[in-house]
Amino acid sequence: MDISLYYQERGKGQPFILLHGNGENGSYFNHQIEYFSDKFRMIAIDTRGQGKSPRGTAPFTIEQFAEDLNELMVMMEISKAIVLGFSDGANIALKFALRHPDKVMALILNGGNLNAKGVKRTVQIPIELGYKLTKMFANKSETAKHNMELLGLMVNEPNIKPDELRSIQVPTLVIAGTKDMIKRTHTEEIAENISNAKLSIIHGNHFIANKEADRFNKEVELFLEPISSVNSNF
Repeated sequence: MDISLYYQERGKGQPFILLHGNGENGSYFNHQIEYFSDKFRMIAIDTRGQGKSPRGTAPFTIEQFAEDLNELMVMMEISKAIVLGFSDGANIALKFALRHPDKVMALILNGGNLNAKGVKRTVQIPIELGYKLTKMFANKSETAKHNMELLGLMVNEPNIKPDELRSIQVPTLVIAGTKDMIKRTHTEEIAENISNAKLSIIHGNHFIANKEADRFNKEVELFLEPISSVNSNF
């Protein structure tokens, strides 16, 4: 890896990795770190070029972020982990599970999408306009270039085909808000194409892990109970 990713770590037990959304950092999951750290080894990562992690020189893509995660797990000597991703983090988690299925114990996908068409147009149009605008100034401003790269992730990625999801065999929870920025039909499509995935829609918007933490945490806990008991000696 050309960089060292920043991460927060708390608790002991089975590794439980948290992947934040676009333009955020690991502190988005403070409620989850607090709630689950008495049972799991919580690891909240700042994705490349976001939070306290440097940009580096590698491509700024979902696929690269998935490989960054793989290299971090190798460095930390983690052979297998529960992976929870939110928004772009869910997309990273999906890419990671597709490329490294043996390293995922369970998968929690919150507000992820397979492509830009999965986002409601009222949300996506301003993102596309922002991307075009920042692209015009990217050669003149480092801030514009950074913003262009972030917006580009939401315009051009992740481009995962529904039938690719059928190879995912680990226990999976697909969870989203009732007023999520991801289309309900798109969230359902993700769940339908992953073998035996559990779909949970709870009250709230895209940011349920942060804004509706109590309900979100209980849904995740209920999902993980049989998995963590089976892997109690992990």
